[in-house]
Amino acid sequence: MNETINSIKNRRSTRVFLPEQIKEEELQIIIDAGLSAPSAHNQQTWHFAVIQNKEILDQLSNAAKEVGKNVDDAFIQQLANNEKFHAFYNAPTVVIISGDKNGFMPEVDCAAATQNMHIAAESLGLGSCWVGYISYLLGSEKGEDYKKQLGIPATHQPYYATAIGYKKSSRSNAPTKRENTVSYIK
Repeated sequence: MNETINSIKNRRSTRVFLPEQIKEEELQIIIDAGLSAPSAHNQQTWHFAVIQNKEILDQLSNAAKEVGKNVDDAFIQQLANNEKFHAFYNAPTVVIISGDKNGFMPEVDCAAATQNMHIAAESLGLGSCWVGYISYLLGSEKGEDYKKQLGIPATHQPYYATAIGYKKSSRSNAPTKRENTVSYIK
């Protein structure tokens, strides 16, 4: 099997990271993979805010948890009230992926870019985790100040974040795939 397929099939969400920061060349490969994603009408509506400052990541996590306490979802509230929960799983690098609200399909563009970054991280032996929790904060009234602080353009909506770092342990067991999800018409 080729390396790309191996990276796709072996990728798992990593939620326990080593504190060591990833190398700059690894970060640039991952960002370039995101920038190389397909996008609707080739608009490339995304913006990536890369955060490698632990204090800012902790601040964002705590602020997201405060907003999460008021979200009408029991699971989100449970996470928000868990002192041990960190929205980015204490990863040393986080990329917030935002899309231009005036684009044709910005959320789809951002999803494709995020997936490319995850596959690139796996190919480099790094762990990653797709994080939607941050959208509660950045979509709130408080979020506008954070968006400015992170350099996210006013025209952009933050959709996702990806936590990236060195895996504390490797997990190779693939979850069972749901059945009856593919129809073939030949």
